[in-house]
Amino acid sequence: MPYRILIIEDEPAIADNILYALKTEGFECVWFATGGEGLRALESVFDLVVLDVGLPDIGGFDLCREIRKRHQLPILFLTARAGEIDRVVGLELGADDYVVKPFSPRELAARIKAILRRTALQPSSQVQIQTLPASPVSSASQPTSPSTSSAATAAAAATAVGITPFQVDSERMVISFFRSPLELSRYEYRLLLAFIEKPGRVWSREQLMEKAWDSPESSLERTVDAHVKSLRSKLREVKPDVEAIRTHRGLGYSLTEVW
Repeated sequence: MPYRILIIEDEPAIADNILYALKTEGFECVWFATGGEGLRALESVFDLVVLDVGLPDIGGFDLCREIRKRHQLPILFLTARAGEIDRVVGLELGADDYVVKPFSPRELAARIKAILRRTALQPSSQVQIQTLPASPVSSASQPTSPSTSSAATAAAAATAVGITPFQVDSERMVISFFRSPLELSRYEYRLLLAFIEKPGRVWSREQLMEKAWDSPESSLERTVDAHVKSLRSKLREVKPDVEAIRTHRGLGYSLTEVW
C-alpha cells in the first residue's frame, strides 16, 4: 500500500502541483487549506506532513508544535520564508526538512522519499502512527539510527553501574533523570544519549550534530546550542541546583562526571 501524505497548504495552485508530483510518484495524498482542518485530519493515519508556514488560521510553526504534542510522524515545511532564522526555527521545532518556494516538485518528492527512508516508517496501512501519551514519555515512538542504538546500549550499561543519575530505557526510548522521566524531542533524546555514553567527554558541536541528526550537513551549529539550552532547562526542572551539562568555551559541551 502507498504512503499517505497530508498536505496543509492554503494556495490551491501550489497544492495542485504538490498533489500531482506526489501522486505521480505513487503517494496517496490528502489536501487541506487550513491548519485546523489539517490537525483534525490527523485523527486518521498519515506517514508524513507537508506543512506551509503561512496559513490563514494558524501559523505553521504553531501548528508544528501542536502536531508534535500528539504525533511523531515526519514534518516537511514548505514555505516562502527563506531566511536563516526561519529555517533554524523550523528545524528546532522538530521538522525533518525545510523546502523554500518556489520549489521543484521532483525535488520535493525526492526529499519526502529520503525522509521516509531515514525515519524507517512503514506505510500507514501496516503501522499505526503512535500518539504520545499524557505522561512525559514523548520520545517513546521516535525512530532510531545505528548510532542512537549503540549509544543507548552504552548509556544503559553506564547507568546500570550507577555512574550517572540517568536511567535509559532503550526499548521505550525514555530517559529519566533522578528517576524523573524527561519529555524530550527526538534530537534532545539523541544528544542526551551521547552525553550519557561518555560523561566528561567534551563534544564539539560538529560531533554532536553527527551523533544526533540524520542529515547533519543540512543543520546549523547554532541548532545544537538551542537544543542544549532546552535540555538544560528540562534537567533543571528536576534538579535546579545541578549543572548537568557544562559549556567549554570555544570547544563544545560535556556531561558532568561528579554528582
